Amino acid sequence: MKRLSASNLARRLFKSNSLHTYSQSPKENIENTGSYDAINVILNHDFSEGLHLWRTNCCNAFVVPAGSGNYKGVAEDVGCSYAVVTNRNECWQGLEQDITSRISAGCVYTVSACVGASGTFHGSTDVQATLRLVYHNAETSYLFISKKSVTKEGWQMLEGSFSLSTMPNQVVFYLEGPSPGSDLLIKSVFITCPSLTDYESSRPTSSCPDDERIIINTNFDDRLNSWSGRGCKVVCRDCMTDGNINPASGKYFASATERTQSWNGIQQDITGRVKQKLAYEMTAIVRLHGHNANSADVRGTLWVQAADNREQYIGIAKVQATDKDWVQLQGKFLLNESPSKAVIFLEGPPPGTDILLNSLVVNHAAKPPPPLPPVVENAVFGVNIITNTHLKNGTNGWFPLGNCRMNVETGSPRIIPPMARESLGSHEPLSGRYIAVTNRTETWMGPAQVISEKVKLYLTYQVSSWVKIGQASGPQNVSVALGVDDQWVNGGQVEVNDDQWHEIGGSFRIEKQAAKVMVYVQGPPAGVDLMVAGLHVFPVDRRARFNHLKRQTEKIRKRDVILKFSGSDSACLLGTSVRVRQKQNSFPFGSCICRTNMDNEDFNDFFVKNFNWAVFGNELKWYSTEAQQGKFNYRDADELLDFCTRNDIQVRGHCIFWEVESTVQAWIRSLNNNDLMTALQNRLSGLLTRYKGKFKHYDVNNEMMHGSYYQERLGKEIWANMFKRAHQLDPSAILFVNDYHVEDGCDTRSSPEKYIEHILELQDQGAPVGGIGIQGHIDYPVGPIVCSALDKLSILGLPIWFTEVDVSSSNEHVRADDLEVMLREAFAHPAVEGAILWGFWELFMSRENAHLVNAEGDINEAGRRYLALKQEWLSNAHGHIDEQGQFNFRGFHGSYEVDVATASKKITKTFVVDKGDDALVISIDT
Repeated sequence: MKRLSASNLARRLFKSNSLHTYSQSPKENIENTGSYDAINVILNHDFSEGLHLWRTNCCNAFVVPAGSGNYKGVAEDVGCSYAVVTNRNECWQGLEQDITSRISAGCVYTVSACVGASGTFHGSTDVQATLRLVYHNAETSYLFISKKSVTKEGWQMLEGSFSLSTMPNQVVFYLEGPSPGSDLLIKSVFITCPSLTDYESSRPTSSCPDDERIIINTNFDDRLNSWSGRGCKVVCRDCMTDGNINPASGKYFASATERTQSWNGIQQDITGRVKQKLAYEMTAIVRLHGHNANSADVRGTLWVQAADNREQYIGIAKVQATDKDWVQLQGKFLLNESPSKAVIFLEGPPPGTDILLNSLVVNHAAKPPPPLPPVVENAVFGVNIITNTHLKNGTNGWFPLGNCRMNVETGSPRIIPPMARESLGSHEPLSGRYIAVTNRTETWMGPAQVISEKVKLYLTYQVSSWVKIGQASGPQNVSVALGVDDQWVNGGQVEVNDDQWHEIGGSFRIEKQAAKVMVYVQGPPAGVDLMVAGLHVFPVDRRARFNHLKRQTEKIRKRDVILKFSGSDSACLLGTSVRVRQKQNSFPFGSCICRTNMDNEDFNDFFVKNFNWAVFGNELKWYSTEAQQGKFNYRDADELLDFCTRNDIQVRGHCIFWEVESTVQAWIRSLNNNDLMTALQNRLSGLLTRYKGKFKHYDVNNEMMHGSYYQERLGKEIWANMFKRAHQLDPSAILFVNDYHVEDGCDTRSSPEKYIEHILELQDQGAPVGGIGIQGHIDYPVGPIVCSALDKLSILGLPIWFTEVDVSSSNEHVRADDLEVMLREAFAHPAVEGAILWGFWELFMSRENAHLVNAEGDINEAGRRYLALKQEWLSNAHGHIDEQGQFNFRGFHGSYEVDVATASKKITKTFVVDKGDDALVISIDT
């Protein structure tokens, strides 16, 4: 989006009714702010940690360390570090920091920044403080705070204040303003809330009276009352001279010290103060101190014990903390049943590191208002946004990333890559020209374009290109990548192992406003030449794809049905009313479930009504059933299986083994090879004998494309032997391979071609592979790319299942679209025989923003879309019996009920429509 000039920006913002600015009298100097009780919203405010947590906005910056002298005539400093923002070509370029998680709506914040300028300007120039406010489904807004006229003579104080009436999805504070070519200098920045003397009052607090507060003594006003150490010592402090640490707010903070285990920390018993099926939000202010305290994760965890003594650890939140600043730890949790005991605690850093806690609050989580669907104006689907794709103007529009060289040559394919042909609108053949990149000294070097002004938020873009490499030793990865401000986004990958042209297909989407978006091609090692032809980046028209899939679905998931009526009064049947209702589609739709879900009646009700297959999240995995050698726990799996059996739910067995080393228990890793082989055989015989005939499928060895632990320990044949032995123990179960990133084009380790090669190798060794599992943990799904993978895999003639589908977007309407892509592609492809979601309930899924039902049972847009698709794929018909005594309709495969109302009676019959090319004739005796 094009930036406004400072004057136009100010005029536009002051017209807004939703944003307000407030005047504030200047303070004498910035250093006085440090004595305020209110916490500084800005982290690394004095650049003592370099540029940590700060970002440049389309320019460069560096820090002049304390005591290193002056910079280009800047007045001599008093021993403080300061930042220099240089290479500025526009007045709006400067330095910024995201402060979203550290401010609240309705509070008045005071801004004080010590700033200066250097350069060729004459007289004075302005430095301006601004907020960038990003709202979902709306254009980004800019809130002017204040500006200060500065000269080259010395430092000046820029002061102002702001307040937000509503909280945006992102708030970024930045300093800008000096004339182009001038350097912006920043010594320190403070944003505080002076009307609040306690950080506790600037955050959400419990709506309960004090005697009903969930956390007692939230900020240690009563010292350590109600707090204790979890395996360590806890001390209450008002400061720590070692490290010059003061409370972020209030008078005291607690230190969990003498920690010898990562799980040691500070805790509070909250038994009886949290209720089942209510979502709670925890907010804590934490910091590190001591040994190895530079940086480590601090985790908030809830330990609960049920009435039957079953224990559970619930991860609430995680944040990377340091010994430099206080940071906020925030997350949500929900209990499916009322526990007999509940303890909340902090843990995570390595032994020897102290956890400092300034305050901790737990509230009933507020329900955010439902988001609106994003509105994208002037979206032109299927139109390439890359400049000079055909290279008719040489390398115009392109630039080399790094010090490599580019030139245009001829001899590349003239057809659009296959995966893009269905999605692109009208297009001309490629020109046969390509970019040759030489003198590459880093893997990331290649051709690049800036597409910031062309990319629209919330649109899903498909990426397509031909690539080739020069001489290299062995296969090499080539990828299309996106640089979105300071983040790297995968736009697609392919493995190149010869001198042929290869197709890259991928996708991406941007959901937060970015200052700079760059697309580039990279990958081969330094010294290997890279060739790129026909790079296309274009938004996909999902609705057009859906219409195509509906037509495909009509062909493969429906069948003509003839209901043929007969009976003693058959002569009187002409014109008799017939009503057909489909009770259930035969296509399996399932979900991941966990034992704790079964304690929530609302979860159970939604699951049983809307799914007919299940897979257990962890309860069947080896690390759950035998966490310690010889100590077995099948209780959770047994209870889940019993629940599914009672509700006529079919179950997949996930998983017998998991090949990724990080998932293998420590006791297994400690075994020698002979004992390891014995342990594997015991696992197979114990599990499959116990559950023989009860699981329809087994994922035999999960994610073999991404791990090789057992194979490296026990030899290449072990994978096939796992399948053979599993088949011997339970011949009725279909044995699956199961892996991720097969369908999205972003991982060369598990490309469809590699997956096919892997399966064929297993089969050559005698492994009875009976099914192909595609997990489906996908970002930004694009139909033709997913379908291309399915087409390739279908040549093996094995049933394909999506086994762990989840899609993630903070906007539930976009999430619903992503989910619809995956389910329609699955349902419309003849080789796919089932789809399992990897959960559906908020706070009980491995990915955030992937749920269909919110924590307290409210169905969101993604859930409504799923239910709408399930309803769309049920057939209903009504009419009358014709002269031949028949009623004809075309319906989805599955179970049906038909009502026939004759003159003398009403008859109800059931029947099943199975797969078949010919019309199905059902005889009904009236």
